[in-house]
Amino acid sequence: MLASHFLIAVFEFVLLLFSLSFHECAHAWMASRLGDQTARMQGRITLNPMYHVDPIGTLLFPAIVIFGPFFGFSFFSGFLIGWAKPTPVITRNFRKIVRDDNLVTLAGPISNLILVLVAFAILAVMVVVYPNGHQVVMIAFVSAFGMAGPVLPQPVALLCSLAILINLSLMFFNLLPIPPLDGSRVVRNLLPYNAMVAYDRVGGWVSYLLMIFVGGFILDLLLRPALGIVYSALLRM
Repeated sequence: MLASHFLIAVFEFVLLLFSLSFHECAHAWMASRLGDQTARMQGRITLNPMYHVDPIGTLLFPAIVIFGPFFGFSFFSGFLIGWAKPTPVITRNFRKIVRDDNLVTLAGPISNLILVLVAFAILAVMVVVYPNGHQVVMIAFVSAFGMAGPVLPQPVALLCSLAILINLSLMFFNLLPIPPLDGSRVVRNLLPYNAMVAYDRVGGWVSYLLMIFVGGFILDLLLRPALGIVYSALLRM
């Protein structure tokens, strides 16, 4: 049982690192496509985590969340989120500043959705072609939520199940309108000037508190139904 939970923890950490890199790479790629080469010149259009790592958001915080329960620390357990080094964007390089800035911003959450769809497609194929595929996939999907049983989950199915959980979490989390998350950038672009100035003053510890407490509550409200839809879809295959 302990080996199974530790395997899940390792998979979570690796997948989160890859998903965050994919997210930031998507921002950089879209910015380059729309005329701003700042991130490209800094080598940010890459899946290499070394170019995206934030010591706290990519390494320390996720490590505490994922591995903390093994050492009796589980205050943040359940929040499979993190953040990477922000992608540099100079909006004056865009032809249509507001539209292009929104497209670059939304490229991150959309990249996480793409990973969700890819992982789901692999699970769907496994249900069809793998011996006892339906049972194998469902055991892995349930194990991804920390409900591992005596049977060690199939590694590929477990990876895909965790990829769905982590990337849905990242997508919803980044869409929250809390600075400096992606959702706040879209909201900022919709505000009149005076409201935008006031909105820009929200930051620092206020943002972190909102992300941890308010953001965690909203994330839970969005994540549970989304995972329920995925579970139901797999169950009916």
